[in-house]
Amino acid sequence: MRNRARWAIALALSIGSASTSMAQNRGADVVPDDLGLFRIARLHYPGGGDWYANPSSLPNLLSELGRRAGVRTSEREATVTLDDERLYSYPMLYVTGHGDIRLDASSAQRLRRYLDAGGFLWVDDNYGLDVSFRELAGQLYPESTLVAIGGEHPVYHAYYDLPGLPKIHEHDGEPAQAFGIFHEGRLAIFYSYSSDIGDGLEDAQVHGDPPAAREAAMKMAVNLCIYAMTQS
Repeated sequence: MRNRARWAIALALSIGSASTSMAQNRGADVVPDDLGLFRIARLHYPGGGDWYANPSSLPNLLSELGRRAGVRTSEREATVTLDDERLYSYPMLYVTGHGDIRLDASSAQRLRRYLDAGGFLWVDDNYGLDVSFRELAGQLYPESTLVAIGGEHPVYHAYYDLPGLPKIHEHDGEPAQAFGIFHEGRLAIFYSYSSDIGDGLEDAQVHGDPPAAREAAMKMAVNLCIYAMTQS
């Protein structure tokens, strides 16, 4: 297990610097709200998908991130759209849902600029998002393709040492799979498919996932947050 005091100090410094770095890369004077606190931004996307799914998942994650890793966090996630001036205040965007996500050309360009400036996008398929997300990935990065993210990647070892993406919630029996898009050598998009991490983060009574699965989901989500803070 990592030295938690060392992590707490490093992360306290990186939280503020991540947003500052993104603002500088964007060429704008963006002052983050909640300066010094880590806050995930849930993306309110168009297209008909339930972007608001798993409402207890991110508050639970933020609480555990503080308890486990000593990270100062907000109590709840932010909610942003791609034309929100606060977008660059957050080093990590979260997307989930069961339906479609559809971006017009200008919205896709704004998301691409956010990612190229150092932002990190975690897309967690809640069973039903896969087809439209893969189309979006091609729209965002036509020069790249989604590639499998194996257990050797640092995202699985950012705080906890994990063998790979855990399987949390059964839908159609497919194995959990992780994919990503890299930009200039940096993992910009992490896509968790057929895993449903968000279900495992919710309050225990919501989905009835066993404690071991919920713990695996939390460890993976903590790793993703730590990775987003330290790699932006």
